[in-house]
Amino acid sequence: MRRKKADTRRVNSDPIYNDQVVARFVNCVMVDGKKSVAERIVYDAFSVIEERTTEPGIDVFHKAINNVAPLVEVRSRRVGGATYQVPIEVRPERRTALAFRWIIQFSRGRNDKSMANRLAAELISASKGEGGAIKKKDDTHRMAEANKAFAHFRF
Repeated sequence: MRRKKADTRRVNSDPIYNDQVVARFVNCVMVDGKKSVAERIVYDAFSVIEERTTEPGIDVFHKAINNVAPLVEVRSRRVGGATYQVPIEVRPERRTALAFRWIIQFSRGRNDKSMANRLAAELISASKGEGGAIKKKDDTHRMAEANKAFAHFRF
C-alpha cells in the first residue's frame, strides 16, 4: 500500500429522526451547499410517503435503501493487454453510497411536480422492489453474473 488509508468522517445524525443514514442521504440530495433546501425536500418526501402508504416514511426509506444496495459489481482489470470486467463484492459504505446515488438519479429523472414528490415516488417504488434504481441494481448484478468466469482475476 502506497499511501495511508483515508479517514472516514462521522456525519452527525439528522435533527428529526436522529438517524445518520438520513443525514448522509440529505447530504447527497444537497446541491450547491443548500442544506436546508435538501432537508426540506427529504422531510417533505417522507411526509408524502406517509400519506400514500400509511406506514412511517423512515421505514419505507430504509427498506428502499436495502433493496437498492448492490451486493456485487464489475470492475475493469487489465491483464496482459486485455481488459476484463471482474466481478467483486461491494463494501458496505460503497453499497449505501451507490443506493443513494441511484435513488437520487432516478428520482431527478422522473416527471412529477416537485423534487419531494419525485423522491417519494422513487422511494416507494424501490421499497416495493420496482422502479429505475432497482432496475439499475439488477443490471449490475446481471453484469457481474455474466462475467463470473473472470472472478479469478480479482485483486
